[in-house]
Amino acid sequence: MERMAGVILHPSSFPSDFGIGNFGASAYKFIDFLNASGFRLWQFCPLGPTGYGDSPYQSFSAFAGNPYFIDWQLLIDTKLISKSDLRQLEKLSKNKVNYGKLYKFYWPVIEKAFYNYKHQYKKSKIFPLIDEFYHSNSSWIFDYSNFRNLKDKLNQEPREKWPEKFRTREKSNKLNRYIFHSINSEKHAFTQYLFYKQYNELRKYANKLGVNIIGDIPIFISNDSADAWSDPNLFDLNQNGIAENVAGVPPDYFSKSGQLWGNPLYKWENHLYDDFKWWINRINHNFKLYDYVRIDHFRGFESCYSIKASEKTAKNGKWITSPGNELFNQLKKTTINQPIIAEDLGIITPNVKKLLHDSGFPGMAVLHFAFNGDPENPYLPHNLKKRQVVYSCTHDNNTSIGWFESLDDSAKSQIKKYLNISGDNIGWDLFNVAIESISDFAIVPMQDLMKLGQESRLNTPGRASGNWNWRYSMNDLNSLKCKMSHFIREKLTKSGRL
Repeated sequence: MERMAGVILHPSSFPSDFGIGNFGASAYKFIDFLNASGFRLWQFCPLGPTGYGDSPYQSFSAFAGNPYFIDWQLLIDTKLISKSDLRQLEKLSKNKVNYGKLYKFYWPVIEKAFYNYKHQYKKSKIFPLIDEFYHSNSSWIFDYSNFRNLKDKLNQEPREKWPEKFRTREKSNKLNRYIFHSINSEKHAFTQYLFYKQYNELRKYANKLGVNIIGDIPIFISNDSADAWSDPNLFDLNQNGIAENVAGVPPDYFSKSGQLWGNPLYKWENHLYDDFKWWINRINHNFKLYDYVRIDHFRGFESCYSIKASEKTAKNGKWITSPGNELFNQLKKTTINQPIIAEDLGIITPNVKKLLHDSGFPGMAVLHFAFNGDPENPYLPHNLKKRQVVYSCTHDNNTSIGWFESLDDSAKSQIKKYLNISGDNIGWDLFNVAIESISDFAIVPMQDLMKLGQESRLNTPGRASGNWNWRYSMNDLNSLKCKMSHFIREKLTKSGRL
């Protein structure tokens, strides 16, 4: 690991005129800001297509990309749509993502673009590599597209509520997984071509300016996903395709009742049987997309917290052992470069620490968790490690201003005394602590650089709604770049991170 600094920002938060951030001009301007300021890392949440609850950690696929991030300008330039087709999307809020209205207005435009491509423009070869893309991604794109086709036909109901005959690919008697089952299936594949075409161009631009991308892999897949539908034998589902036990975490810092995620657990014996083929393909797929890959909930590779699906909270559950060592040993046999970051937060036992040590992956530290009065707290600046990623806070935390304001006077006093600060500019104070630390990577959220409070929090774990909708404006970015980029660059130069 080199000594670098970076920013956490999910693409949904970019400015745009169409209800959600995308891979258009605002994404390139954000990369320009990173470059001007001396940041060399950009981290975001998983890029998969989101379903109910809008969480990037509950995706319809472990391999597909979120169609909402497609930049419409490409489709206008290729005359698949006109600017007037986007009028309803232009009426959506510029400040927050309204996922319900976004869904309503987004898909009719995509359908028009696809059917124009299919019936009017395909012979002109405006996307000459699209068939090659389908072929090179055949291990997942047909299953994903056919799954989305079924969801469309079944009124977007979650998979576990589908009629039993459709609940898995085998039950639906669609045994050929390498064809599109309808024109609507191909529409969903078309969105994947556009997504990956634009994402790869954006990443190439970032890399050209010296900005490295940190992607994110959720440890679990969604119950309502193409993965569970196409390969149910890899997950702990009953013969009807239903998960009787689901994943989560027990009560912790974020939630007194724990977090009931609802994801199916793995049927690890089947992964062991074929040398973790699905996992190796998944990780290698991400290695092609990102310069570094953060694996969420790393402790789940030592043991997963299993909760009966009938439970209303995560208070009652048990830990089930996972074969993390076997998986990572197999990965070492098949992959030379392993730029993995382990999200080793939560309940960390000696066995989890040993797994992290044996894997050789760098772990994480979060400064918001440092100040509990214990001088041995591993997240305190004097206890940080070199081969580590230190964050002021992550996408799951409050902003630093919101966090600090929520503390009692005693806790605030302890922090101010330890850091020798007034506390009037806590986001930037923690930025300074992170970049001056011994840790190789130091990462801060965009909200802290913009001095934003509680209202700009991206996600509150354990809360089912109201998340993932924060956005900033282009004026916000321009102001930050104009006022602070030179200052940030000087700071990063002095801390050896430029």
